[in-house]
Amino acid sequence: MALRRSLHQHPEVGNDLPATREQVLEALDDLPLDITLHKTTSGIAALLTGDKPGPTVLLRGDMDALPMPEDTGLDFSSKNANMMHACGHDTHTSMMVQAARLLSQRKSEITGRVLFMFQPGEEGHHGAKFMLEEGLLDLPKNSDGSDSPLTGAFAMHITSSLPVGMVGIKGGPIMASSDRMTILVKGAGGHASEPHRTSDPIPVACEIVQAFQTMVTRRIDAFDPAIVTVAKINAGTTSNVIPEMATIEGTIRAVSAKTRSKVHELMQQVASGIAAAHGMTAEVDIALGYPVTVNDPGFAGFSTNVATSILGDNKVVQLPHPVMGAEDFSYVLERLPGSMMFLGGTPAGQNPATAAPNHSNRVMFDEDAMEVGVSLYAAMALRHLGVRLS
Repeated sequence: MALRRSLHQHPEVGNDLPATREQVLEALDDLPLDITLHKTTSGIAALLTGDKPGPTVLLRGDMDALPMPEDTGLDFSSKNANMMHACGHDTHTSMMVQAARLLSQRKSEITGRVLFMFQPGEEGHHGAKFMLEEGLLDLPKNSDGSDSPLTGAFAMHITSSLPVGMVGIKGGPIMASSDRMTILVKGAGGHASEPHRTSDPIPVACEIVQAFQTMVTRRIDAFDPAIVTVAKINAGTTSNVIPEMATIEGTIRAVSAKTRSKVHELMQQVASGIAAAHGMTAEVDIALGYPVTVNDPGFAGFSTNVATSILGDNKVVQLPHPVMGAEDFSYVLERLPGSMMFLGGTPAGQNPATAAPNHSNRVMFDEDAMEVGVSLYAAMALRHLGVRLS
């Protein structure tokens, strides 16, 4: 708890988290771990080797915060201006450290290894991808020369929308992909009193925005959905000038790679087609973000069984549909079978349906949830490596 509160008071954003990394390293210092410090980011790979050779399982905990102010009123509120652990990554990091401590105590029982992935940059900075590209999964052989293949990966994400002591999971897609779009509509500017002598990009941009919503409802399968959100439209400088250009910005989300690709293609068609119908052009730029987070069905079933054995049948919720937020643990799950689950953290006395959500400047998490999270991290690793829980 002390580590969590210290991390919460001193949040850092992005892939460069020097103070956070220093705190994590200090907390791991007395454990029998082989530490690798990543160079392209502040990522930490900590490897626990059991007394008997075997496969390796990966546990992920993200460390970065969000660029926003905190208004929780907590005694340990952020001391860094416009930075806040509003997504609970301070709890994830602290739970992973404690899980490393518990698993180190059972080192003699472990047949195999546990790779603790402390990653920066989950909040849109592709921290997991950088760690993978730097060789996170390129592990050395066992001391006897045998291989120790990575056979599974597990992550959790705390949420204020689920009661403490409960978890949510599903097989298959559990979180959406997220991409950014920027569309530049080019026309010809002029005086507001003579629109016929111009090519006004503003009504065309508005038409494109409306057409995207029709596109989603008429061209995309309702059972393999997508969300196109236009969050910003910018054009013009004053009231009596028709501008030459208008820009549209927003996000694209999908829960399958097929639909993700189809939406990208359709947006190009719709925007350029509407612009052409008005004698203009539309340049569509789509910046790829995180892919769909897909839980391996077998591993999701395994995770469900482990969680049920610890928490009880009525504490494990099978989510009816994916969450439309995105997560860069998706990069790991593209390389390894594994699963991610949501950990309940609603503050005591609050309703999960109305509690301030993740990413709110007022979000809070009940620290009692961390004990559950630590147990789950440790249990997933032990059970995956064949150790019986006692």
